[in-house]
Amino acid sequence: MMSMNRSLISLIAFITVFQIAVSQTANSSVTLRNSLLNDSVTFTVAKDGSGNFTSIQAAINAVPDYRKKRTVILIKNGTYVEKIIVPESKQLLTIIGEDAEKTIISYGDWAQKKTILGEDTGTSGSATFYVFAKDFCAVNITFKNSAGPIGQAVAAHVSADRSVFFHCRFLGFQDTLYTYAENSRQYYKNCYIEGTTDFIFGWSTAVFDQCEIHSLADSYITAASTSQNSEFGYLFYRCKLTAAPTVTKVYLGRPWRIYAKTVFRECELGNHILPEGWHNWGKAEAEKTSFYAEYLNSGSGAGTSQRVKWAHQLYKIQAERWTVEHVLKGDDGWNPQLNGINQTIKSK
Repeated sequence: MMSMNRSLISLIAFITVFQIAVSQTANSSVTLRNSLLNDSVTFTVAKDGSGNFTSIQAAINAVPDYRKKRTVILIKNGTYVEKIIVPESKQLLTIIGEDAEKTIISYGDWAQKKTILGEDTGTSGSATFYVFAKDFCAVNITFKNSAGPIGQAVAAHVSADRSVFFHCRFLGFQDTLYTYAENSRQYYKNCYIEGTTDFIFGWSTAVFDQCEIHSLADSYITAASTSQNSEFGYLFYRCKLTAAPTVTKVYLGRPWRIYAKTVFRECELGNHILPEGWHNWGKAEAEKTSFYAEYLNSGSGAGTSQRVKWAHQLYKIQAERWTVEHVLKGDDGWNPQLNGINQTIKSK
C-alpha cells in the first residue's frame, strides 16, 4: 500500500485556515489519506491516467471561476513539463503534491529566448509557474526552471495576495523566485529555494519561515524592489542559509529599487556570507533609502563587525514589528499561522 509522507498530511493543518480540517502524522496509508481528503479533493492529476486529468493546467482550467469555497487539486508524483498559469478567476485554490521531491512542475524558458515574433521572452515571460489568484496554496510541489545557467529564468512568478507555499521547492539559477506584485502578501513555510544571482526578487511583501536558502554561486541572494509606500518587504525568519561547496562570497541582498526592505531574523548564516553582508548595486542613494537589517542571527556568516555602515542591527523594540504576524497582517488581519499552525506544522 502506497504511503504518504508527513508533509502531505501536514497540509491538512494549513488548510484548516481555509475551511478544511487536518492534522499531521507520519507514514500514513492511502486509506487514511483518502479518509482525510475525501470531501476536499476536487480533482486528481496523474500522468498515468489514473486521475481526472493528466495535465495540471487542464485541472486548473476546469475549476469554476470565482468559486466561493476552496478547490483542492491532488497531484500524483511525476514530472509535469508544463508552463502553468493560475488566473485571477481561480481563487481559493490549493494544489497538493504527493512528495515535494517527486512532484515536479518543470519548464525551460529564459529571458533572452526568442518568441515566434523574434522578441525576447523577458524575465516575466520566462516563468514556469504563474499565480494571479487570491488565497492560493501549494503543498509538496517542486517548481523548476530547467533552462539552466543561461541568465534570467524564473521558476515561479507569484502575484497573488494571501498566497502560501508549504514544503515546496524552487529550483533555478538567476531569478528563481519572482515575488512580483506590489500589493501581494506571500508566506513560504519550510521551503527550499536555490539559485545564483538575485534568486529571490520583486516588489511583494513576503515571509520566509524556516526555509533553506541555498546559493549555487558567488553572488546575491535577494533583490527586493519594495515600493516607497510599502511598510515591509522581505522577512527571513529562522531560515538556514547554505551554499554549494565552492561558494564563498555571497551577499544577503542588493536593492533592485532604492526603497528595498529586507530583514534576516534569527537565521543561521553559513560562512559563504560576506562580512560586509549587503551591496548597494552601485546606487549611492539606496544607502539612505533602503532598509537592510538583521536580528539575532547565528552561524559563521552572522558576524556584524564588518557589515556595511548603512545596514542596521535591530533593537528589540524594532524587532517587535518584524514578526510573521505583523508583516503579513495588512488591512484585513491576514495571519496564515492561525489555529496553532506553528505547533502543528513541523520542519521536515
